[in-house]
Formats: sequence, structure tokens, C-alpha cells
Amino acid sequence: MSVESSETILPLIYSSHIREQLTRFEELRNNRVIYVTELVSCSHKHRLRQLYPELTISFEPITVTGHLIHIGVEKYLVENGFQTEYPVKKTFEIDNVEYVLKGKVDAYHPEKRIIVEIKSSRNITNKPLEHHVEQLQIYLNLLNVETGILLYITPVVFREYRVERKDINLANLVKSTIRNENHPRWNWECNYCVFKEICSYRIEQTT
Repeated sequence: MSVESSETILPLIYSSHIREQLTRFEELRNNRVIYVTELVSCSHKHRLRQLYPELTISFEPITVTGHLIHIGVEKYLVENGFQTEYPVKKTFEIDNVEYVLKGKVDAYHPEKRIIVEIKSSRNITNKPLEHHVEQLQIYLNLLNVETGILLYITPVVFREYRVERKDINLANLVKSTIRNENHPRWNWECNYCVFKEICSYRIEQTT
């Protein structure tokens, strides 16, 4: 029996993954575009991704695995009436400048009025992560939907949480991001940031 290295499937996955990232490459330089994920993370990322969009391109196994999990789960949701990668957009005027808040809901059922956000992880606590709940709350407010589901897929457990909408002042969140008021927003996020080597706000997390 002969076993040898192969480069047949991974290049296909690589090409698809990188191509998807490159489709919005120029948009990353646009300071008038705010992404929903930027409202729940370090505000300085909004500035750095405009200056260094190349650093956002990644082919890390954990990122690709999460993407593949999304594709698989979304396939089942489509079969049950959900629309996946559902785009959301809203315009805000801040300091006499117009900004566009953009995002994609993992899955949305237009008849049942339910939003689903899929999260993959190597481990999970017994409650949803705070920034995941905040991201879902933003989508609930953008679509004026009352109920959302956080679905966690990990190698050892599955978790599903029901989240009810609470009113959020989206304009204030957009404003604080544009004004770069939260850097970092969470004490752990510098460890995982692609910009950490060039960021003057980087915090070294001690154990």
C-alpha cells in the first residue's frame, strides 16, 4: 500500500475561502462602512482594517473549519425554510456624515420571524458568550425581530440558546465605533487580533 502527500482538495478549499475574502477587499478601505461585528469588538479594528486590509486575509484551520461548519448547518436550515447569509443594512448620519452599517445574518426565517446565529468553537462554557449575544441583539434590532437563536457547534457538545430582543441604541454604537472609544472592548481580544503586532492600544493579558 502506498501513501503519499496530496494537493488535490485543499487547493480547492483555499481558492474558495480566499476568493470570498477578496470580494470585499476594497470595501474594507471604506471608512463609511461599518460592519456589525465591529460594533461588538475593539473599535480600533475599524480604523486598522482600512489601513491594512491585507492583514485580514486568513487561511487558518480554525477559521476555515468554522466556515465549513456554517456551510453544513446552513444547508439544513435552508431545507427548513430559512434564508441563509441574509444581508442587513442601515444608514446612520453621525456628525453630518452618512455611514452604512452592514452585516449578514447566518439564517433568517421570514415567516416564523426567527434569526439564527451559528458559532463554532473548540470549547464552550455553560452560557453564551457576551459578545455573541450582543451581536445577535444588533441583528434582532436591525430586522425588528423578537426572537433569536444562538447555536454553538463544538467537537464535544452542542448548545442552543434562545435570546429575546431588547431595545438597543444602534446610532450610539455606530458613533462610539467611529469615534474609536473602545480599544479594546474585551480584555481577551488583543490575543486573537490580526492587528496586534502594529496596534498601539494592544494590551498584554497576564495569567
